[in-house]
Amino acid sequence: MGIKGLMKFLQDAAPKSIKEVDSQQAYTGRMLAIDASMCLYQFLIMIRDNRQGSYQNLTNEAGDVTSHIIGMLSRTIKLMESGIKPVYVFDGKPPELKMAELDARREKRKEATANLEKAKESGDQEAILKSSKATVRVTKEQNEQTKRLLRLMGLPVVDAPSEAEATCAALCRDGKVYAAATEDADCLTFGTKILVRNLMAAESQKKQIMECNLALALEQLNVSMDQFIDFCILSGCDYCDTLKGVGPSTAIKLLCQHGTLEKVLEELGPEKVPANFRYQAAREFFKECEAVDTTNLEFEFKDPDIEGLTKFLVEEMSFAKERVDRYIERLKNSKQKTKQRPLDMFFGAAKVQIKESDKFDPTKKKGGAKAGAKGAAKRPAPKAGGPAAKRGRK
Repeated sequence: MGIKGLMKFLQDAAPKSIKEVDSQQAYTGRMLAIDASMCLYQFLIMIRDNRQGSYQNLTNEAGDVTSHIIGMLSRTIKLMESGIKPVYVFDGKPPELKMAELDARREKRKEATANLEKAKESGDQEAILKSSKATVRVTKEQNEQTKRLLRLMGLPVVDAPSEAEATCAALCRDGKVYAAATEDADCLTFGTKILVRNLMAAESQKKQIMECNLALALEQLNVSMDQFIDFCILSGCDYCDTLKGVGPSTAIKLLCQHGTLEKVLEELGPEKVPANFRYQAAREFFKECEAVDTTNLEFEFKDPDIEGLTKFLVEEMSFAKERVDRYIERLKNSKQKTKQRPLDMFFGAAKVQIKESDKFDPTKKKGGAKAGAKGAAKRPAPKAGGPAAKRGRK
């Protein structure tokens, strides 16, 4: 779920932190840490067969689901054809703080399963599709199959000790990748320097790729990182109960008015604060969530294991040999694209300036910037001959 309404709020209140990106090719030569677990959910929800009117996932000859495999294979090759070097990060053990949220999701799946049976009995195709998608869960076996696929493709795989977003954030924060690509905006709360959203959906769902710069967001909102974390908790996160009627706009105004989350709660009074609003634990989790040790971490992109990949897809997943051959040819050709260097290795990226008049003003009803900054969503492309970017960036 992430932080409720965070990206929409940042677009309004800190527009200079948001950049519209024209295409995936903007990240040619870049390493991106990608939340693999979220990708798998998307594939299992979207890739379905309706030839028998049941909207079931694609399966192999043995009846095992293969939607996640075809989704990850085709999407990853497409990213590589755009020159992107993907580093996939998989969720680890869910934190205890998230158990209430996971319990709520299980109840929703249970309810959806019951609704699915009713829909099948009535023959309501729309209800069948809706309920089928709501019953999706990614199994341990599907995770392991996907990791095996990616390794056979020659790509690095990272097992997060806890939340994938936290490890994606750590990889970006420590300069191991350029950005974290996920739809969960709480990757910003975990401290990623750059968040990329809609990277995968830009073509299939006609969504705009958006890039958010955390440092610029903090500067334009005029808050510290600690205050930003408290703002996210007040807005609503996965790690504690939420305050009824408090979204991002209200949360930032309360914090600006009272200074600290503790004083906000004092002002609201105990009757408006739910018993399980464990904000101290959530705050500590965002700051200290366990992630991979990046100290000596280096990612290696190997040549694909053609024989092993073919055997896995054809013999185990029941893919047609001719189709697999076409994928493998594309995969081999895409390797040349990922070896290209990003453009701002040669031309300096345009620096975004935030004036005092651009900074967030909580007294304004809409947006919050003291002066309009609508034109900031699209930053100008770097000019040839500009200052050279530092060498060695990922």
